[in-house]
Formats: sequence, structure tokens, C-alpha cells
Amino acid sequence: MAAVSISGVHKWFGQTHVIRGVDVAIADGEFCVLVGPSGCGKSTLLRMIAGLEEITEGEIAIGGRVVNRVPPKERDIAMVFQNYALYPHMTVRDNMSFALKLAKRSAADIKQRVDRAAGILGLSSYLDRFPRQLSGGQRQRVAMGRAIVRDPQVFLFDEPLSNLDAKLRVQMRTEIKELHQRLKTTSIYVTHDQIEAMTMADRIVVMRDGIVEQSGNALDLYDRPANTFVAAFIGSPAMNLVPGVARIDGGAPMVEFDGGVRLPAPMNARASDGQPVLYGMRPEHCALGANDGLPAEVVVVEPTGADTQLFCRFNGQEVTSVVRDRVACRAGDRIGLMPDLSRAHLFDATTGTRLAA
Repeated sequence: MAAVSISGVHKWFGQTHVIRGVDVAIADGEFCVLVGPSGCGKSTLLRMIAGLEEITEGEIAIGGRVVNRVPPKERDIAMVFQNYALYPHMTVRDNMSFALKLAKRSAADIKQRVDRAAGILGLSSYLDRFPRQLSGGQRQRVAMGRAIVRDPQVFLFDEPLSNLDAKLRVQMRTEIKELHQRLKTTSIYVTHDQIEAMTMADRIVVMRDGIVEQSGNALDLYDRPANTFVAAFIGSPAMNLVPGVARIDGGAPMVEFDGGVRLPAPMNARASDGQPVLYGMRPEHCALGANDGLPAEVVVVEPTGADTQLFCRFNGQEVTSVVRDRVACRAGDRIGLMPDLSRAHLFDATTGTRLAA
């Protein structure tokens, strides 16, 4: 196992600045998830750690050793790809043992490592099958097994679950997390799915346009987003961001919205009088009130059994509420949406930065 340090890393493709000064410190044994929308640079960063892309500027160190000019095969990492990358003419056993044979390991050592990995991943009865005889989930396990047998310092995962159906993705992300808890190997995982990030990561690194917007554990990012991008990206359904103006006129701080509607400012938020702001309310922290809160019109009601999602409209903007109960609302009803002031947020409308007291 080894810590991974990414310091001042830049990447240019011709005139395109893809990675723009990224600094990330990943502790020994940590499960770190790089998350962000398509094109944000997360896979490029992972490939630079693996040695598959050159670093234009900055340093990447694995286990204290700078690896900028170290070939991929000498970095002691193992990578699991999105498309499995299995040899179709080889059995599961041969796919898992191939790298060990190239390294000229003994037959006894290879058998021991393959049998151990197969046992961990539930593949013992599939060792003599070919990839075409396996399901998508089983193929992904083989790809992980091929990485495990190498006993690397660092595991790298490049969107390994994106080709699986929804139910299997949930199962596989649990298995990967359980695998990490067992092996305790430093792992870096790339995904665009924030639910995967929140459920699997010890540390989440949120990226956009080649920079790190915020990093921390899942609840830090959920409870204290640094800006509107992180606030809207982390959490499902996304946080409501309603434009308004801060009013500090001698009484309790308020936020005024178009039409003269006012709400108390969130606790632990600070803004200047007249400052344009965005009032952040997570759907699950918006309670229904008869006459309190934002007067909204119900547009769509989606009961899911455990809760009910209400898609509403206020001042022409969609506002979502998740109610942990069954409600009798129907499309066209007028309701009040009252945020939990202890969990609401205030952001500067110009910079998107969270305004904290």
C-alpha cells in the first residue's frame, strides 16, 4: 500500500488546457473517488497516475517516489477499465494469471494468488470458463481479480460499473467497497455518478473543467458545499437554488424573492444588505406548510413508496421537495415550501461561493 500525492499537475493537449493545477493528497489505504461531469478531466488525471498520459507540469508521487518518468509497468499499480479488457481466447484462470506469468512467477505462487482472488470474488467455479460464457458482472469481477493477484500498491478504477444495469451496479459497488475494506489497498476510483461517489468513498474529489472544486468526505460535501456547483452536483435530487436578495434592515436577516416573498436567512449564513444571493434548499429539507415558505404550484407528484417527490414551480423556476410520507397533493395545487433553516444555505449569486458566518 502507498499514499498518492498529486502536486500542481497540469495537462495540455495541444492548445487545450485539460488539467489545471490539481493538488490532491490521498492517504495510504484510502478509497478516493474522482467525480465530476463528462469532460472534467477525471479520467485524464487517473491515466496520468497510471502512466498512460504524460504530465505536462507538476509531480505525481506513489509511496513517496515521484513517478513522472517511471514506465507504467514499474509503478506497482493495477487498473480496472470500463470495458473489462479481458482476453476472449483465454479462460478466467488464464486472464487472471497472465500478468503473473509475464513476471515469471512460480506456478505455485500463481495458483495460490489466483485461487485466493477467485475465492474473494466468488469466481472459484468459473475459472475454466471463457469471458463470453460470463455475465457482465462476472466479467467485471474477473477484471478486478486480475488486478488483485498482482497485489499492487494502488488500485485504479476507471468507471468500472458504467456498462452494468442499475441493479447490478448497486450490488457491484457494495462488493468493491467490501473488497477495499478487506484488502485495505489505496484505491482511486473515477465515476460521473455522485451516488457511487457518496456511497463508496472515504474521500471525494469533485472536479470541473480540470480543477478541483472541493474535496472531503461525503457528508462534508453534502452538509457544507463550497459553492453552487458542488451543492447542485452532490445529492439527489439536486439542491434547489432560488435567486433572491439579502435584506438586513434592523431585524432578523431575510432573503427577498421576486414578487416580494421573504424567507428568514439560513442559520450560520452571512450576507450584505442588497447582495444578490442564491437560497439553497435540499429537497429533503423542504417541508410542506399551509401558508409558510415559498408559495409554489405543484406540477408533478411522484410517489415512490418510501417517500413522495413533489416537482413544483415558484416564480417560473422548478423547486423540488421530497416528503418522507404520503401526501394528498395533486398537480395544480398551491402549497408552501418551508426550508429547514439549520440545513439551508446561502450562496453569492455572482461567484457561487457559499456565504458562511
